[in-house]
Amino acid sequence: MKRPIVESLFIAGPEGRLQASLEIPQGAFSDAVAVVCHPHPLYHGSMDNKVVHTISRTVNRLGRPALRFNFRGVGESESSYGESIGETEDAIAVAEWAREYWPAAELWLAGFSFGAYVALRASENLAPACLVTVAPPVHRFPVAEQSVPACPWLVIQGEDDELVDSGAVEAWTRRLQPRPELRVMAGTDHFFHGRLRLLSQTLTSFLSSRAPACEDA
Repeated sequence: MKRPIVESLFIAGPEGRLQASLEIPQGAFSDAVAVVCHPHPLYHGSMDNKVVHTISRTVNRLGRPALRFNFRGVGESESSYGESIGETEDAIAVAEWAREYWPAAELWLAGFSFGAYVALRASENLAPACLVTVAPPVHRFPVAEQSVPACPWLVIQGEDDELVDSGAVEAWTRRLQPRPELRVMAGTDHFFHGRLRLLSQTLTSFLSSRAPACEDA
């Protein structure tokens, strides 16, 4: 796969501009665009996180553009931490920008850790075509109180996650209707050390029904 075209940009957010990175594979299809949310801003989370980067590049390998961004107060994004409410507003603003940029494209929404919680919260407003939540922090935030999205939904969880209890994630998903697709990765910690390729393969398997893989994926 050829390297995607990367455009650094700023998107107008509710509390100031948001730093973003738009990655468009050469010859990209215009039927879908992914927006990816990063981990907790107060614990060094940013759009440069390797799991966020892996999600974006996986989408690129399927021939679709991906948009990563920094929540308010992170990197060059303006304002300060918004207690998850502000970050949800940021995600909605970025997704709405993407929809204006690609008016015919469906929205794929994804997030890792804190970003998974934000993506789930934002999905109620955005009604994405599909949702991916990686290591959703079920004990750290009121994940269980969020509405269940009607779209196809993938939950990816490391079995050996030291920050998010995999058993709690499994119990949570069993209570949901409709139930999301759950993939628990054995031998995998919170940050997917040494498991990023398997993470990409798992994500590709879920998304490929929506976007047939490119020949060089």
